[in-house]
Amino acid sequence: MKLTRRGLLAAGGTLGAAALAQTPTGGPRKVLRLALVSPETTFDPAQTNSDLNTGTILSNIFEAPLAFDYLARPARLALATAAAMPEMSADAKIFTVKIAPGIHFADDPAFKGRRRELTAADYVYAIKRFYDPKYNSSDLYLYESLKLPGLTELRERAIKGKRPFDYDAEVEGIRALDRYTLRVTLGVANPRFVYQMADPVYFGAVAREVVEHYGDEIGAHPVGTGAFRLKRWRRGSRTVLERSPSYRGTPYAGTPADEPLAREIAAGLAGKALPLIDEVVLDVVEEDQPRWLTFLNGSYAWLPVPGPYASIAAPRGELAPFLEKKGVRLQKSLRPDMGMTFFFMEHPLVGGYTPDKVALRRAIGLAFDGQAYIRHVLGGLAIPAQSTISPFTSGYDPAYKSEMSDFDPARAKALLDLYGYVDRDGDGWREQPDGQPLVLRLATQSDQRSRTSNELWQRSMAAVGLKMEFDIATWPELLKRSRAGTLMMWGYAWQAASPDGGFFLAIAYGPNASEANDPRFQLAAFDRLYERQLVLPDGPQREAVMRQAKDMLVAYMPFKVHGHRVYLDLVQPGTRHYWRHPFMRDIWRFVDVPAT
Repeated sequence: MKLTRRGLLAAGGTLGAAALAQTPTGGPRKVLRLALVSPETTFDPAQTNSDLNTGTILSNIFEAPLAFDYLARPARLALATAAAMPEMSADAKIFTVKIAPGIHFADDPAFKGRRRELTAADYVYAIKRFYDPKYNSSDLYLYESLKLPGLTELRERAIKGKRPFDYDAEVEGIRALDRYTLRVTLGVANPRFVYQMADPVYFGAVAREVVEHYGDEIGAHPVGTGAFRLKRWRRGSRTVLERSPSYRGTPYAGTPADEPLAREIAAGLAGKALPLIDEVVLDVVEEDQPRWLTFLNGSYAWLPVPGPYASIAAPRGELAPFLEKKGVRLQKSLRPDMGMTFFFMEHPLVGGYTPDKVALRRAIGLAFDGQAYIRHVLGGLAIPAQSTISPFTSGYDPAYKSEMSDFDPARAKALLDLYGYVDRDGDGWREQPDGQPLVLRLATQSDQRSRTSNELWQRSMAAVGLKMEFDIATWPELLKRSRAGTLMMWGYAWQAASPDGGFFLAIAYGPNASEANDPRFQLAAFDRLYERQLVLPDGPQREAVMRQAKDMLVAYMPFKVHGHRVYLDLVQPGTRHYWRHPFMRDIWRFVDVPAT
């Protein structure tokens, strides 16, 4: 499975759902307007850096063989481009899937005027791109940890020989057995690999002609088989998608949950060709206030309530009367995510595995007021986290309690004193045990929410005698610096893309260092636990191993995990069929809005 990180998708837009949008012939169009709370990165799946905003957009352009049933709860897999569910070998190492014939990529100049049918070879090419050294993909770990035979060797030959990656070399790890039959062979058993086959970003089909046609500009030219295609892009400001004329218009054919909203949506979708809208307009609106005010003006189709406005929109968790009078609806949902701050384990101050370094990280965690963070930064819209593993995923136990959520400045001071982090020169700030200055540096953005968080961090650390300063930069710059290993501390959120909680352990797996493992945590005992749970079927034995792994991350504290968010979605009266899915990102084709 794959988790999406670094950026939260809010719904809405800045120009208004009622803004006039005409077809070339002057007819009305259905335009869904949404907002991104942080900028997208690139529209090349192999180079996305795993951020949620970009992944959500790409999930509506590209398609994997499988998908999730939009209205099923608990989450259930469904067919996308596959003709049938994959066949899995008895040892959970070989997965064979038939691709349905007659599916086509969106029209593009790269195809030189001909319709381009999707084939199994397009999936082979897409997966190989993650191994191409040219792209230095931060998501290569998804496949490297599964040890697909032949692919790592192909990558190493390109690196050592300093020559282009050989896409034509056939390898056992991923092959097209014929035009429509795809086979993936893993080097280790993984009965949950089918979830990865439902991720449009990390298992989405890519046409080789498109990549070769656009070269280094491929990040601005995504071409997939999904319901939408890119129409315009103003980097870091606005992205516009339009209905793809090549899309096959498949109606919803799932099994809705036995809930009133699911039944209502299913009835509204019955027999209708998808997508129902003509265009999606995405504006980057980083500050909470503009998103909130624009929603009040009727502009956003829906809005995840910004934390500072939760008490206004939904006092005591119920929809405010002034919004109810407007016909606005409220949807509540606990999210399969976790927000955290990581410590770079190679940093000479906060990194390391010796007792004094572990004590420093644990003291920082104990000194941080997590409840105040949830109240003031997240507007109360979260539950305290006890581990990295999120709700709705395997390994999550609501009864599990750990030090992760504790706020105990007295214990923090005692730990610091015990290991020699004391104020030696009388200036009010603690020094390192060797007398060197002790200054914590937290990477951060400049928006209001980040400023509120920074103030809380600074107060919390000052209360135990720790000086903290901030490195302020843009989201893309922080991503680059994190990959380069130049940050001491940084925080963001991970969100699950499937019910498999194993990824919340993968972000601390040693071989994933500098990829998903941002802190570059390296501990052999933890790695063995991660590898054991990876091959076990779901059940008590796997849960027990995952608990040991959680305990180890609490003890060594490469992450200070803050909370699992609760989303309050406000939905405009004219917006139909919206229901937040715990994992699925390609939902825009189901949504309907009034034509204008």
